[in-house]
Amino acid sequence: MRRFRPGILPTLVVLALLPVLVGLGFWQLSRGEQKRELLASYAERRVAEPMSLYELQGTEDQAFRRVRLHGHFDAAHSLLLDNRMHDGKVGVELLQPFLDQASGRWLLLNRGWLPWPDRRTPPVFSTPDSSLSLEAWVYVSPGATFQLHADPTGASWPRLITAVDPAVLWSELGRGGFNYELRAEGGPGTYVTEWPVVAMGPEKHLAYAVQWFAMALALLALYLYLGWHNARENNHGNGHESTQHI
Repeated sequence: MRRFRPGILPTLVVLALLPVLVGLGFWQLSRGEQKRELLASYAERRVAEPMSLYELQGTEDQAFRRVRLHGHFDAAHSLLLDNRMHDGKVGVELLQPFLDQASGRWLLLNRGWLPWPDRRTPPVFSTPDSSLSLEAWVYVSPGATFQLHADPTGASWPRLITAVDPAVLWSELGRGGFNYELRAEGGPGTYVTEWPVVAMGPEKHLAYAVQWFAMALALLALYLYLGWHNARENNHGNGHESTQHI
């Protein structure tokens, strides 16, 4: 131990920070693996044949399943999901209740992205009046959406929101509905329907994990250097004092 004297305070700092940095690195690796599994599941299910809503409701794992629908939109209760980007342009996504006639069940259908360049004027959109046959897929968010404040209920329509929660809408409207968002595939009644499945890909999580591990390694190297440097300084000081006494 005479050759390694880092000091009490640096030791306490390293004991506190090193497990956190390593833990964050492994957490990012875990998130990356989850995203890889998510993307693999998405790719597999997006090429499968669409099912009816009855079949979907009997499926245990509903994420990314394709479904056939026939019915009409409820234009009176439109939702505009704010802060959506596409090709570097700001806009919103248009979500509307859709009544599937075969099952009699309400769905919250995302019709796609709309540009909104000027906040002083509302986004412009139209809603088909007649019944439509279309295909959609179930979107299940990989994580909870962070919100600075809760979206208001009882506000005027169309309503600007920051997160999608179909259950809240069905409760407010007094309807029985499907509790996941469905995203329409390109076709009649849709706008821009090119969504990324995840906001951050697995490679980003790997890069962040490398950064956390590098920070942990740098902290450990600095701690070791400080310990050896302090020990050398202490030994040199002791040797100088011994020479003076002689």
